[in-house]
Amino acid sequence: MADDSRMNLRSDDNNERRLAGLYELYPEVFTEGKVDFSKLKNALKDFTDERPERYGLTWAGKSEAVRAMQTQSAGTLVPVRNASIEFDDADHLFIEGENLEVLKLLQKSYYGQIKAIYIDPPYNTGGEFIYPDNFREGLRDYLRYSGQIDSDGNRLTAHTEVNGRFHSRWLSMIYPRLFLARNLLREDGVLFVSIDDHEYNNLISLLNEVFGEENYIGTIVVQINPRGRHLDRFIAKTHEYLVMYARNVEGCGMNELVKDDRMQMEYDKEDKRGKYRELELRNRNPAFNSHTRPNLYYPLYVNPKSGSVSTSRDELHAEKVYPRNSKGEESCWTWSSPKAAKDRDLLIGRKVADGTWRIYRKDYFFTEDGGTATTKPKTLWLDKEMNNDYGKKAIQDLFGKTVFDFPKPPELIKRALRIGADDDCLVLDFFAGSGVTGQAVVDLNLADGGNRRYIMIQLPESIDDSTEAGRNALSLGIETVAQLASERMRLLHAKHAKTDASLPGTEGDAREGYKYFKLTSSNFKLWNADEAPKDGESLANQLRLYADHLVPGRTQEDILYELLLKAGLPLTVKIQEREVAGQKVFAVDEGLLLICLEEKIAAETLRGMITLGPQMVLCLDHAFAGNDQLKVNIVLEMRSHDIKFQTV
Repeated sequence: MADDSRMNLRSDDNNERRLAGLYELYPEVFTEGKVDFSKLKNALKDFTDERPERYGLTWAGKSEAVRAMQTQSAGTLVPVRNASIEFDDADHLFIEGENLEVLKLLQKSYYGQIKAIYIDPPYNTGGEFIYPDNFREGLRDYLRYSGQIDSDGNRLTAHTEVNGRFHSRWLSMIYPRLFLARNLLREDGVLFVSIDDHEYNNLISLLNEVFGEENYIGTIVVQINPRGRHLDRFIAKTHEYLVMYARNVEGCGMNELVKDDRMQMEYDKEDKRGKYRELELRNRNPAFNSHTRPNLYYPLYVNPKSGSVSTSRDELHAEKVYPRNSKGEESCWTWSSPKAAKDRDLLIGRKVADGTWRIYRKDYFFTEDGGTATTKPKTLWLDKEMNNDYGKKAIQDLFGKTVFDFPKPPELIKRALRIGADDDCLVLDFFAGSGVTGQAVVDLNLADGGNRRYIMIQLPESIDDSTEAGRNALSLGIETVAQLASERMRLLHAKHAKTDASLPGTEGDAREGYKYFKLTSSNFKLWNADEAPKDGESLANQLRLYADHLVPGRTQEDILYELLLKAGLPLTVKIQEREVAGQKVFAVDEGLLLICLEEKIAAETLRGMITLGPQMVLCLDHAFAGNDQLKVNIVLEMRSHDIKFQTV
């Protein structure tokens, strides 16, 4: 079962995964490993659409966006300990880098692992935003942009006011990211996207294509500026949208919200069980009556002295009551007869002013198991905590001044997570901005003792010095948006470390720390045949350079985390350093994976790792240089112990 094949150091291939799924469903449409479209059409029969004109979303550059999505990344994420907090124990992740490349790198380790995604992408309002289609060479242009390799001085930020609202450019930017993000969602996962009017319609059409129209949950209108934007030409806009899609609406796990103070005031009555309110049992929908809902149209009987209710007449319950409106027209009950008989203690009959009887049911604030009454989220959020001023206040409370223009209020993301996340799950934001999603996650954990973990991804975009907020950030030594978000989390951690230890989030709790990673090129020199020299002498020289395929200056820890990603392990997996025969060995995931990155590995080290009983062992290929016999023997020994062996 073990083999000594070289590990693939590029990101997960989404096409390969999808083809494998297609093969699982329709093996008969494959011929010599390729899809035969004529066979596929026959297999799908009536589900194909060959009309010359059909409904769909397209734009200039869509094919390029698809290619950008399909191209594998040759990058990696390297740990930055001095920018992290409690690196070894932290379960949160902050990743500095271009989000399309990072999403590709996360595919293998986090496929189907994320419960909730919240993003606040560029709104395409006409101002500048980093347009990733300028990164036509992918990682290479990103490295040039972020100063990690030589730059020609080009500023890759680009489109101006003149072409800033070209919808095609925005669609090409967001499409591959949404596609890769969907892969990361759990089957019960939920996506939340903040957006305004400029791209709302295009976003819905795009998400219908990526997620499927049937997985649209709804759109929430959020009042972000009660006073209205005075720069608007005709009407002063006060709102934005929060769009919600499910990975699979049939298995979608959505939560109701605890009722707010205003709703709680409605529970104005009380008995031995607790506070309750009275709700009329009659269904007020005028379309429901004895003909449309015959099972919900039946008489109830009231005791005129006590108001108690029964589903059958007896000596005490003599007043017959049918569900009728104030005009005497037929309606129906909201409960079936068996339900009314079972819970008759919750029913109350009252005589109203016109002499007729009405039936009400008790709705308690606290459930029988001690839980609080909840309600479905509404599509209109007018709470003052949702407006922009509270976003600024949250920033000011940490930094002492406003350091980011138009930050989202934490309460907006917290409410979204209360709806779409568990108290023990992964939350992703790949347009992290000022880091508000991280604050929302940490604040929720502090409030209820939850174990939500965030993954935030942010481009190291330069702080704009043309605004007061930007100048304030620069005065604090903050030069990029990624640095600002990271500093926000550091300040939040310091603030919570002073919190009373009796609260769920205790002082020094490692859950509030985070591992900081940075996108860069692979630790390994990856051979690219397309760029190889054509003449023999130059080719020989380049081959000699690739003989040692490690990039100079990288540490064993840098290499370790690249191997974890390529092996499909999370970046927060527990790692222990061990010494085996005098050489360093990393024991990953309680020793199921052993990694030795010594430049020259000893036979005693390899045999010592076998005795530790791992499932897999990884080593550097050139660690066996000049000793091919040792490699052959070790492969056989590991195979005999059912250990998978790979080199890089």
